[in-house]
Amino acid sequence: MVYSMTGFGRSEYSDEDRKIIIEMKSVNHRYCDINIKLPRTISRFEPELRKTAKKYVERGKVDIFVTYTNLKSSGYLVKYDKEIAQQYMNHLKSIEEDFGLEEEYKPTVIARFPDVFTVEENYYVEDEEYTIIEKVLDAAGKQFMESRAKEGENLRRDLVGKLDELEALTCRIDELAPKIIEEYRAKLTEKVEKLLSTTNIDESRIVQEVTIYSDKVSVDEELVRLHSHIAAFRDMLSADTENSETIGRRLDFIVQEMNREANTTLSKSDTLAVTDIGIDMKTCIEKVREQVQNIE
Repeated sequence: MVYSMTGFGRSEYSDEDRKIIIEMKSVNHRYCDINIKLPRTISRFEPELRKTAKKYVERGKVDIFVTYTNLKSSGYLVKYDKEIAQQYMNHLKSIEEDFGLEEEYKPTVIARFPDVFTVEENYYVEDEEYTIIEKVLDAAGKQFMESRAKEGENLRRDLVGKLDELEALTCRIDELAPKIIEEYRAKLTEKVEKLLSTTNIDESRIVQEVTIYSDKVSVDEELVRLHSHIAAFRDMLSADTENSETIGRRLDFIVQEMNREANTTLSKSDTLAVTDIGIDMKTCIEKVREQVQNIE
């Protein structure tokens, strides 16, 4: 099965004690890059969450957002810092003395100064909570996989169509290759006849020249390898397996080999017809390469 590296999953759980929301989203990346954003109160669970997340992704940049709300209490504590308030008071009295000012100090005035009052989280999440959080992550992960599988199927269909196009272009060069040699032989014979003004020419010399030309422009090996790469690519796309390990990297390698054969075919091309087809092949291969970058 083909999985796209782009996907999204979301899961939510709530009861009388807590509310948990987890979202997973991913985009293309060469390696596996998992970023988890979660509240400080459950930050110690990050290694376990990362381990669980790796069950659902092997390649791609994945962002996981975890929201955890404790519903048993407000979970916050207001703290008064007397020492900081005293420092403010001391400085205010110094201003009075320096400038001859008078001020009536009210608690509400002092309370407005920074850090006199602070709000801190005042609850502790027990280790047992991780079991619940993990279940929510698993639910989000399954939805995440479903979206990636759906997009992967779209990619597979598109790639199959592009492979059909590439194979058709390769077959056209297969058909043209023998004709090119025959045309060269005919043209060479015609030129020799004109130069010698006779039809009594050395046939062995013609054969020799045609053989040298054939070796120079022959793309038989390149075309055979291209057909082989296309077949291997199709096999990977159609493989009915849940384990998509390294399929994206393997397909990317095959595309590189396809491009290599197309380049060699173009470099050996001695006719406009083959050159045009070779350019179309390279264009098609580039489209395949771009799509492969989306596959895990």
